[in-house]
Amino acid sequence: MDCTDSDIESFKDGRMAPGRGGFDTARGALFDTRRMQAGRMAGTGLEDLVAVLRRDGKPHLHRAEAEALATGETSFFRDLPMFEELRERILPELIVRRGTERRLRLWSAGCSTGQETYSLAMMLSEHFPELAGWDVRVIGTDVSEPALQCARSGRYRRSEVERGLPRRFLERQMERQSHGWAVSERVRGLCQFILGDLREMNRAVPPFDLVLLRNVLLYLAPIERGEVLKRVRKQMAPDGVLILGAAERAEDSTALFAGELTLGCSVYRPANGR
Repeated sequence: MDCTDSDIESFKDGRMAPGRGGFDTARGALFDTRRMQAGRMAGTGLEDLVAVLRRDGKPHLHRAEAEALATGETSFFRDLPMFEELRERILPELIVRRGTERRLRLWSAGCSTGQETYSLAMMLSEHFPELAGWDVRVIGTDVSEPALQCARSGRYRRSEVERGLPRRFLERQMERQSHGWAVSERVRGLCQFILGDLREMNRAVPPFDLVLLRNVLLYLAPIERGEVLKRVRKQMAPDGVLILGAAERAEDSTALFAGELTLGCSVYRPANGR
């Protein structure tokens, strides 16, 4: 299923510009190197690049810097305990609560080349046959258009498929091709990949029941994390679920979410959503 036109217009043609703060020494050195690469793309040094971005706000320079900073590290079913928590508790609860409207909206923010988004769709297809006939959409957004192009193709090399994809999913949800594997049409039909700007989200987007915002806040300065979480909260259903990376904590930046004690991942719900 594709998103509606209003869904796409609310997200597309945006970029998420990472912040400048909260990094350890090694990560900071890596990001400085990548910013230097972005600066060379603009024909300037690092200090000149920052000055130009602040003064002129040229979109092509923002895009160059954002893509230079994006690591793109991902794999199928990355952090398996999180997916087990989804399958055993979170998704069943959401499905029960959405039984009347029969609609489910999932958002994978910072989806890179699409493995997380497809993992969600594969899990829905494999473990929740009761969703047949529902209006189900899994939306993946990312800062990098090249990464999104890979995601939209649904094609992966053997080495990429072997990183975390269980054998039963490989056999039932993927199709072998001459140079690797392709996600099945059934799974791809649940997904949509579009450019998204976490700073400028439109309230016209239907509220999301589940948001995966894993390892995105790490790239933002503390003040930007709070602003992003505020905007994410506006896009969520009152009883929706937010999942962050294992090293990320919403309460460090905002009081809008209440955390839950789990063994597998950092789970949050809107603080006033119950």
